[in-house]
Amino acid sequence: QVQLVESGGGLAQPGESLRLSCTGSGFIFSWYDMSWYRQAPGKERELVAHITGPGRNTNYADSVKGRFTISRDNAKNTVYLQMNSLKPEDTAVYYCHGRRVAVTEYVYWGKGTQVTVSS
Repeated sequence: QVQLVESGGGLAQPGESLRLSCTGSGFIFSWYDMSWYRQAPGKERELVAHITGPGRNTNYADSVKGRFTISRDNAKNTVYLQMNSLKPEDTAVYYCHGRRVAVTEYVYWGKGTQVTVSS
């Protein structure tokens, strides 16, 4: 069955770095655009970063531009989110998301990983 499994979350101090990973299985990973979303307590889920299937194009939320980098290794069925210069407002559950549109839209979500930034 289709699975997206996130890892790499945890506790970091302001200014530190974390790297999230998301490994997919049960589908052709390279065919899917992949994204990271996050949801903080009491807030709506928001798009953080997006990368196209081949990995040629990326885009980011304004709040993370210059600090976060999304990348992927299709040979490993894995997408990454390198988070540098973390801020307390980056605290959220981070979700991996895969999407493909081919006549029908296919969307997959991971279960999320908690990132907490606090001194």
